[in-house]
This record gives sequence, C-alpha cells and structure tokens, in this order.
Amino acid sequence: MKPLVKPELVAPAGNLEKLKAAVSFGADAVYLGGHEFSLRAMSGNFSLPEMKAGIEIAHRAGRRVYVTVNIFAHNRDIDRLSLYLKELSEMGVDGLIISDPGVLQLARELCPDLPVTISTQANITNYRSAEFYRLQGARRLVLARELSLEEIRRIKEAVPVELEVFIHGAMCLSYSGRCWLSQAMTGRSANLGQCAHPCRYSYALMEEKRPGQYFPVMEDQRGSYVMNSKDLCLVGLIPDLMEAGVDAFKIEGRMKSPYYVAATVKVYREVIDSVLEGRALDRERWYRELTRVATRPFTTGFIEGDRDEMQDVEKTDTARQILFCGIVRDFDEKNGRVLVEQRAPFGIGHRLELLEPGKPLREITVTGLYDHDMNPITVARHPQQLVWLDIPIPLTPGTLLGQLCLEKEM
Repeated sequence: MKPLVKPELVAPAGNLEKLKAAVSFGADAVYLGGHEFSLRAMSGNFSLPEMKAGIEIAHRAGRRVYVTVNIFAHNRDIDRLSLYLKELSEMGVDGLIISDPGVLQLARELCPDLPVTISTQANITNYRSAEFYRLQGARRLVLARELSLEEIRRIKEAVPVELEVFIHGAMCLSYSGRCWLSQAMTGRSANLGQCAHPCRYSYALMEEKRPGQYFPVMEDQRGSYVMNSKDLCLVGLIPDLMEAGVDAFKIEGRMKSPYYVAATVKVYREVIDSVLEGRALDRERWYRELTRVATRPFTTGFIEGDRDEMQDVEKTDTARQILFCGIVRDFDEKNGRVLVEQRAPFGIGHRLELLEPGKPLREITVTGLYDHDMNPITVARHPQQLVWLDIPIPLTPGTLLGQLCLEKEM
C-alpha cells in the first residue's frame, strides 16, 4: 500500500473573523469570496482591502487562500471579471475556484501562473470529465458530492490531477448545487450566489378544489420537509478517503459562525493528524463534538453508495447545543480575568465552553462579570460589548466562548 499523503484541510472563511478562526484552529487553507462573482453572496464576504488583510494573516501563518469566482457568468460580467481576476493575481491569492468554462479560459489567459481549482458546481462525476479539466489547465478538481468512495478512487487512479472532496457541512437538494428553485420562487438565482434556500422551507399539499386548505404530506403540523437534506459528516471515513488518495478535504460553511468554523476545523485537524501519526481514532468524541455545533442531523451522503435517508423529511429537532457568545481579547493575569468581546447574551451562573486551539474542550461557570470599566453586571447583552469575566486560568486572545443552549434564554 502506498504511504498516506497529508491532505490539505480547506476551511470556509465568510469574513475576516472566520478566517482567523480557521487559521488558528488548524486549517491548511481557507476559501473565501469577494463582493462579486461568488456563490455565497449573503455570507458577508470580503472587500478587496479585507481580502488583502486576510491573505497577509494567512500567509504569515504559512496557510493558503483560495478565492471563489464560481458564478455562471453572463455576458455583462466578462469585462469586470477580467479586471477582477487581474486584481486577485496581483494581490497574491494562492488560487481560484471556478465553475464556468468561460471564466476558466479567461483566468488561464490573464493569469496563467495562478492555480485553478474547478468548483463542485462543475459536477465532475467521472474520470473523463476530470481529464477534460486537467487538459484545460486545472490543478485541482472539487468532485461532485454525489460520488461513492469507489468512484473517487477510480478517478484518482485514472487522472494525474489533485482531487478535493467535501467532508462536512450542508448538502443541496439539487445536483452539486445547480438548482433553479430559488430563482423560480424568489427571483434570486443560486447560480449567481443569491440562493434563498427554499429547499429548507416547510411545504404542505393543497388540492385545487379546496383552496386554502393545506394538508401535510407527513403527519406533522409544521408541514413537510421533503427537500430538507441532512448535513454531510464524513468524520468516520477520513482514513478511507486518505487511503483513496484524496488531496484535499473541504468543509462547507462560509455563512456559519466563527465558533462553527473553529470547532469543525479543530476536529478534522485532529482526525487527519491522528491517522498520519498512527494514533488511536477517537471517532465517538469527534462525532459528539461536531454534533454540538450542528443544526441538522448528519448523513454520510453518497460516499458509501447508500442513497437512502439523506433527506430530513420530518425536520428533526437537532438545534445546536452550543451558541457562539464571545471571543477572548485579553487576559489580566494579576486579577484572573479575561476581556471578552460578546457575541450573544450570557450572564452570571451560565456555563460556558472554552474552545482553544490544540486543547481539549473545557467548561466554566460564570461567577463574576463586569463591564469594561469594571462595574459588576449580571448579563452581557449588548452586541460586541466588551466585558471582563472572572476566569483564573490563562486564555490566549482568540479563544472562543460558547454558551450551552440548554441554558435559560436571557
């Protein structure tokens, strides 16, 4: 058997805060979008100055930055696209993620030294398609989510090109995301980055002679969720994917919180390193930690060839157990306090989880809370409020705090 090669762990960065979390918690690379030409138009994204700052942060840590330019372009986009691609090249990005053949051709003409990854939107499901894109100059291919492990292995054996596979996050009702439902229902095209996610809506059945009477498809008062896919989670199959020769593992979630990014990257970093170092695999703990930040049930998707039970038609109640509530900004060693920038309300008596790079999860109970001027308070409830928290253990800036969602709402 060939020796395992360390795969690149590629994490989502919807903004600078999420980029920092991904880098701090062990991602080898991040992918992000600008304010133009990206398929996550509502994720915050990066202005060009923010992108430059993010690239500098990542490069200082020895990590890479890939920029999504993965819309299906129209004629009106081409002139601005040409300028944008040159701007990205001059900025020093490490690669582009592209789905449109015309954009691919444009990128190869304007910035031929910039590596190109073909997006999952291109629906690569066989080795002939993989070879086609390799011949067009693509360095890496993000395979369609609809492939089994054996199909992935076959493509890797047949084509000398890097393969990237999604291992965690939301899945789409339609084939690798090429969906028209959002455009039809809301006028917002998923293929231009404006998806309204109507596959997550609640639906009911109405008979034409009984207008206004809605019948649930399932025996559920909330309606039917026949298009509501579960979330992908391949934490237990990482060794198999590494053995198959996959070059990069990708986490979905540019619209998720920094806590989600950090927690997910932390787990998969541990998994990959454990496999490479021959350590015992703590699958149950890893799965449990991922479940704590999940909002939907998990599925292994198509990877094992099992195409059943991927839709959560009953919309199971699996609200995440941890709510992102703050970031440590400073530590006062003398008084045993940390300065926290609040993200969600928390207060005296609540249990918080400490998410730190390279360390096991820890929990504390809030016993002392103060505003920035050291006046005692019972609740931190104002967005991005700076508060001091009694924690006698040293915490490095960038540590994330999560509140147990089982706690009573503030």
